Amino acid sequence: MRTQGPVIRREGQVQPTTTDQRLLAGKGDAGWVHSDQWRILRIQAEFVDGFSTLAELGPAIGVFGSARTPKNSPMWQAGVEIGRGLAEAGFGAITGGGPGIMEAVNKGAAQAGGTSVGLGIELPFEQSLNKHVTLGINFRYFFARKVMFLKYSKGFIVMPGGFGTFDELFEALTLIQTRKVTSFPIVLFGTAFWQPLLDWIRGAVLTDGYISEIDLDLLNVTDDVGEAIRWVTMPGPTGNGT
Repeated sequence: MRTQGPVIRREGQVQPTTTDQRLLAGKGDAGWVHSDQWRILRIQAEFVDGFSTLAELGPAIGVFGSARTPKNSPMWQAGVEIGRGLAEAGFGAITGGGPGIMEAVNKGAAQAGGTSVGLGIELPFEQSLNKHVTLGINFRYFFARKVMFLKYSKGFIVMPGGFGTFDELFEALTLIQTRKVTSFPIVLFGTAFWQPLLDWIRGAVLTDGYISEIDLDLLNVTDDVGEAIRWVTMPGPTGNGT
């Protein structure tokens, strides 16, 4: 048997050399820099960068929405108003830092003199952080990025979007429902877009007993920018304890 830190190896799992021997070997295959063990350091670095950059951010609200929303869309203009309203209320605005609704929210927050945060993600088809981000971080890993959203947002406004927006919404709901994080407000902006989903959740998911009535209370839906901002900025628990 050989003990390697927290790992125990027996029989055919025992390696012929020690960790120190492999570390100090003068030459060898350079493929190790692409291994899962090396990726752990990259992951750790992303968390260190995120925590150190956002530690003094102050109160902020996460805003999710589509990267494909055009600038001539009423929803894009609503995003600008939401970003501006959050800044005027003394809150930073955190988005994914991309185009579409994210850019609109960042623009509104920056123009109002607020902190306009962009948490970008490395994707093969999307641009870098939009020009209205005043504090930005680019992530390789979705899960590191999601932790930053959840840790530093005191509430979420979810605007119309696609699979990425749905993922962020339902992950937040799951963490609140299972009490993995402190409960915080979630506002769905755009009644015409979200109401069919809410009707399906009530008519199928709730009716068949997959969720409880109280779970529906986690969601508020509105078309009013001022109302959305009031809901997410009202006094409540500080920090999400992620």
